[in-house]
Amino acid sequence: MCGAACPVDHRRMPFRVLVVDDVAAFRDLARRLLASAGVQVVGVVGTGVEAVAAARADRPDVVLLDVQLTDTDGFAVCRALRAEGFEVVLCSVRDERDFAGEVAECGARGFLPKHQLSAAALLRFFAGDRGNEIG
Repeated sequence: MCGAACPVDHRRMPFRVLVVDDVAAFRDLARRLLASAGVQVVGVVGTGVEAVAAARADRPDVVLLDVQLTDTDGFAVCRALRAEGFEVVLCSVRDERDFAGEVAECGARGFLPKHQLSAAALLRFFAGDRGNEIG
């Protein structure tokens, strides 16, 4: 963890994250950024098919999912993951307004612009939850 001065409350952090993005540079950046804040990144994958398989295998607390994957629609992947009980936070370089109501309709916990990615920003989607305590 990052110590006493850390701005993130790790007791409530969704601490097992799967990163899904078709851009390898963003996957690496997200992995390093989240890991440096004490988040356990259980996997990084680049396609929707890999996302569902990795989520089933690794059982993350949350899937950080790019909206625009090259192999499939991120909203469809989100619906598939939600149907299996996974929490999903969508991300994109585009603004949430560009996707009309699709973010809410697919069951995502929320939307995070890629340029705002941080462990603290991810945590805000779970701030009201009681079940994400780290032992």
